[in-house]
Amino acid sequence: MRHSSCLRRPLIAALVVLLAGAAGKAAPAAPSLVVVVSLDQFRADYLERFRAYYGKGGFNLFLERGAVFVDCHYRHSVTKTACGHSVMLTGVHAAQHGIIANDWVDRTTLSQVSCVGDETAPIVGLPPPSGPQRPGLDNPYLGRSPRNLLVTTVGDELKLARGGRPKVIGVSIKDRSAILMAGRLADAAYFMEEDRMVTSTYYQTQLPPWVTNWNEAKKVASYFGKVWDRVLPEAAYAQQGPDDVAAELVSHGLGRTLPKRVDGGETTPGAKFSAAFENTPFQSEVLADFAKTVVENENLGRRGVTDVLCVSFSTPDTIGHAYGPDSHEVMDNAVRTDRILADFFRFLDRWVGLTECTLVLTADHGASPMPEVVLATQRGVPAGRVKSAEVVKVTEAALNERFGSLANHERWLVNDDASLIIHPAALAEKKVPAVEVERVVQAALLTLPYVRAAYTRTDLMRGEAPGEAGRRMLASFNRERSGDILFQLQPYFILSSRVSGTTHGTPYNYDTHVPLLWYGVGVTPGVRTERVGVDDLAPTLSRILGLPAPPLAEGRVLF
Repeated sequence: MRHSSCLRRPLIAALVVLLAGAAGKAAPAAPSLVVVVSLDQFRADYLERFRAYYGKGGFNLFLERGAVFVDCHYRHSVTKTACGHSVMLTGVHAAQHGIIANDWVDRTTLSQVSCVGDETAPIVGLPPPSGPQRPGLDNPYLGRSPRNLLVTTVGDELKLARGGRPKVIGVSIKDRSAILMAGRLADAAYFMEEDRMVTSTYYQTQLPPWVTNWNEAKKVASYFGKVWDRVLPEAAYAQQGPDDVAAELVSHGLGRTLPKRVDGGETTPGAKFSAAFENTPFQSEVLADFAKTVVENENLGRRGVTDVLCVSFSTPDTIGHAYGPDSHEVMDNAVRTDRILADFFRFLDRWVGLTECTLVLTADHGASPMPEVVLATQRGVPAGRVKSAEVVKVTEAALNERFGSLANHERWLVNDDASLIIHPAALAEKKVPAVEVERVVQAALLTLPYVRAAYTRTDLMRGEAPGEAGRRMLASFNRERSGDILFQLQPYFILSSRVSGTTHGTPYNYDTHVPLLWYGVGVTPGVRTERVGVDDLAPTLSRILGLPAPPLAEGRVLF
């Protein structure tokens, strides 16, 4: 016994030393900096599809050293940019958060509403307009704020719980992405208009000097005339099929094939060049540069409190819409995005240390393959493009047959993407209940071979929508804002007024399946195969931060 005790003493002493050393290197109780990265229109399959070409420190930082949820989906039906970004940090869907689309028709005024439009919050950072303004939602001077977002975000809850000391900042090319991720109590949301990063008076009455200096450096103009060419040998892109596909979008002087000279056909930087630039990976380089500038000038992660930076890269969406997920352009952009992320994470490591950070990466939606590609490669699988005007024509013809033509009003219905609103004047003239009109429109929609399902306001208000597809539609249906009849197209059919490019917005896997990757403080590494939702992000991040989840959050804690 005495011999055993003597042996144990040095072992115990050594163990104490090891434990003391381990305690000195223990992970912090809370991260100094949280960075939530959204890649707009980045399908989950891109992670494995192009993984052979990813380097160290970008996607592989998560895939090799973080938590990887390989079966993450949106649980709503309307997979649009604003809807997805609203789910990420609120943990709820449009039924609660109120962002039913990027923009929608107001049920009362029948006017178009931007999801982040707010006339009371003018843009800050643009020079005074020099001429007539573009009408409607295309006006870059249209005020912006998160007032249409009806719930709080994790960032909001963090500021409430910590006396407002944490900084919460959103950054994106798109206004809606920066604003809806950052939330209602954010310190700032910066987005790009006219090649400048701007904000609105909801956050600040004037730009900080460092943002002004960044704008004056004319970062976008420095790319004028640059050539977008492949970063890999051309043979590597063969897995994507041919580079020249007739259904790809030809615009802004870029053409359908790589390489592409980025000048918009202009001799000096102008509006056409700016439009071309938005359809290239160079835009992500500029956004990453601005994100670094935000971190440095706001001293994020070095202030003795947890700060939150939300960064949404919009470029995958513009490239994806133009060329489709099976294009050389999408693959090249994914590889370039990996390198941009790796560089950004190295910067964060130098600035605050990745061991002090919690990083999350996801996407707001995926994308449908172009119908023409489906028809060419999947024999016998139906696919196609559907014009909204055709849908309206068929449904209004059914209404005229059932109730008679309108005498005092031109239209029965107001079209709003995959939603139809019954015009109040038509109801008043015919003196028929709205529910009867809904049923006629629903029945007419279901006669169309490319329509899979149609739902009436009356049924959705009652929660009567059968099956998984119905449950997803209920998640996207907001009682105050949604239309009267909502419908879903069959797989591989897209609503498109164009004859090129692709889109998203359906409840199918190619639109709902997105990455969900975690790294850093509070994260348990490993690959998980269970089905999870993007709505799980908010309660999980809240747990890591020691916060209550946003009040209506529907998801679960993943770690």
